[in-house]
Amino acid sequence: MAKKLVIKVTAGADAPERCSQAFTVAAVAVASGVEVSLWLTGESSWFALPGRAAEFELPHAAPLPDLIDSILAAGRITLCTQCAARREITEKDVLEGVRIAGAQVFVQEALGDETQALVY
Repeated sequence: MAKKLVIKVTAGADAPERCSQAFTVAAVAVASGVEVSLWLTGESSWFALPGRAAEFELPHAAPLPDLIDSILAAGRITLCTQCAARREITEKDVLEGVRIAGAQVFVQEALGDETQALVY
């Protein structure tokens, strides 16, 4: 089993089930002791901002703010540099614990030893 899981979520409120699955898998992996790096890209970028996850609703799904809190407690959340720039999001705007980084960092993480990468 991979010791690290890198998850890129491209979906947001535009594809709620896919979005929720990515956050759920990340939170379950963290709870299972797996090192997790969750990347927010595309429409999921908005969830890097305070209060935005609370606006997300999907029946029978765990609340997105709770999933984000559990991921940040023991994992890492990164907002894509270009996605942030396109939405005029800066480091001062994001939730505490969320970093902004680019494709080079994503590739480095995804190609690490004993790493599994997933894209939602």
